[in-house]
Amino acid sequence: MSAQLSTAAPSGDPPRETGVAASELPPPAERGATVIPERVVARIAARAARESLLRHPVPALVRRDLAEPRSSVVVHHGAARLGLTVDLPYPVDIADASLRMQNHVAERVAELTDLRVTEVTLVVQRLVSAESLAGKRVA
Repeated sequence: MSAQLSTAAPSGDPPRETGVAASELPPPAERGATVIPERVVARIAARAARESLLRHPVPALVRRDLAEPRSSVVVHHGAARLGLTVDLPYPVDIADASLRMQNHVAERVAELTDLRVTEVTLVVQRLVSAESLAGKRVA
């Protein structure tokens, strides 16, 4: 005796029989794949970059002037290559901040999309300091 799958009607009516037995369904790997558009992966990457920036204490004046991270993504055969363009607060250890951001973005994108992240290229567009925003010269 095989179990029948049922689905609930949107109106809240009782479930109706679909006519397909659970044992007749192909294994999950053969049913198809969920495709996440590149623009969605790019948004996730940009959000993760922003999360990484927010982990560090930054004066409000500087935080307000940091541009939103921009990202680009190429997905091919379950692997993603990410490109990020960001502003960083100054002073900062650029190498350390970049590495931490690359790792955080790669982990979050992989976690949320189940894609292998093979590369994260980071471009620091500018460094933003409170002194420069206040019109002072940084020595």
